[in-house]
Amino acid sequence: MATLRKLGRRTDHRQAMLKNLVSSLFINGRITTTVTRAKDAQRLAEKMITLAKKGTLAGNRQVSSRLYSNAVARKLVEEIAPKFADREGGYTRVLKLGPRRGDGAEMAILELVDEGLVVKKAHKPEETPVEAQAEPEVEATEEAPVAETESETAEAPEAEAVAETEEKPADAE
Repeated sequence: MATLRKLGRRTDHRQAMLKNLVSSLFINGRITTTVTRAKDAQRLAEKMITLAKKGTLAGNRQVSSRLYSNAVARKLVEEIAPKFADREGGYTRVLKLGPRRGDGAEMAILELVDEGLVVKKAHKPEETPVEAQAEPEVEATEEAPVAETESETAEAPEAEAVAETEEKPADAE
């Protein structure tokens, strides 16, 4: 059986803190906290996403009972869980940041894994030859307009300076 970290808190306080961390993760997609809190919140978040993925009434009720807000539970079931339908696990990741300035505690970012990034990485080798052929043409067409716009801006620096001076008093107010 896995040992539970107590995190220097009573049981009820620890459970409330972890529920709040997981709720914030589902709302924002990423949270910054200490490494140990992130690892404990990660365990809870992974279990809740797995419950939400099942799509059963019992699973949805368990998710709702473990979160304070029904809106967050609804977002988890309707938006977040379907993104991970094809994934067997590993819905979150912990990225270590280094020590906190005040007390030296190791900080980390706990975030939901973005499915879009995983799909792009998987398809990138297949698209590379096509992109390699198209890139020189695109770059050549992009360089020509850039050169024209640079010459146009070089001819009219006075007009830009006048426009900038007119904007500055408005910004000062």
